[in-house]
Amino acid sequence: MQEYPVKRGFTKNLDETVARELLQCFGTQPAMSGGHYQITYGALHMLDISLGKDGKSIIVKTESNRDADDTVIIDTNRRFRLFLDHVTGYSTKERVKKAKSVE
Repeated sequence: MQEYPVKRGFTKNLDETVARELLQCFGTQPAMSGGHYQITYGALHMLDISLGKDGKSIIVKTESNRDADDTVIIDTNRRFRLFLDHVTGYSTKERVKKAKSVE
């Protein structure tokens, strides 16, 4: 489980943004279950996204498909990073920098 902060200005309608970007980035309509958005795609048996309690972060849980080949893994990782970029408002570099400053 990983929690990603969301940039100020990106928190408005965050639940709608998460659903829209899952569809846009993965081409899969997310299932809604108990406040969690869930999809299965490529190298992910399960991708579960929920909003943080403060509404200023997203909580991501994943289960990997260990049998996926390298091209599927690369495609899935690229789509996942793109999803995080769009939802959080932070680039990959910015997310890494924020994670290091928290530790």
